[in-house]
Amino acid sequence: MLTLDAPIVLLVLTAGISIYAWSNQDFMESWILNPLRMRQHGEWYRLLTSGFLHADWMHLIFNMIAFYSFGQMVQNILVANSGTSVGLLQFLGLYLGGIIISDLPTYFRHSTDPSYRSLGASGGVAAVIFASILFNPVGAEGEGIRIFPIPIPIKPFIFGFLYLGYSYYMGRRRGDNINHDAHFYGALYGIILTLVFVPEVGPHFWSEIQRFVF
Repeated sequence: MLTLDAPIVLLVLTAGISIYAWSNQDFMESWILNPLRMRQHGEWYRLLTSGFLHADWMHLIFNMIAFYSFGQMVQNILVANSGTSVGLLQFLGLYLGGIIISDLPTYFRHSTDPSYRSLGASGGVAAVIFASILFNPVGAEGEGIRIFPIPIPIKPFIFGFLYLGYSYYMGRRRGDNINHDAHFYGALYGIILTLVFVPEVGPHFWSEIQRFVF
């Protein structure tokens, strides 16, 4: 039985919608995260639709490469653990739910700001990345996650702690135009939901780190 390749489908869909939106400003404006309009008009669909929009090629390519790189493994593990149908639904819940949940703090923070806009799949991408870190916290010998400009790979669980700390700090600092809150809360959502779907991954994660450290 063939298994739907959800990461590929979502990648193609996101790329197509993002590229179309660049040439149609009205469409972009109707899907982007706009907290004030959401509060005034109840347009809650924007929590999801904004995740299919990106600011430019660099934003789109970076998010989709990260998503696909980790998404394949996460989908395969969920399908192997829960069966094809349930596993795919779990993967969609992880990614799409990550987009929605990660934007809620942004909505509450900016619900009275008429100029605020946000877009991108970063919350869903972070959820998938952190699910993969739980499944494979130390990686194979010589493997890891590479962060520019650091020339050597970093073990996934170390990257995870650094990522959470950096995202939390920058979210409080608000020093740039990046929605760091979406990264932070998407990552937390990914951790929690993965533990719900696959409870045994918690002890596995801890034992792998102990084996690496000691």
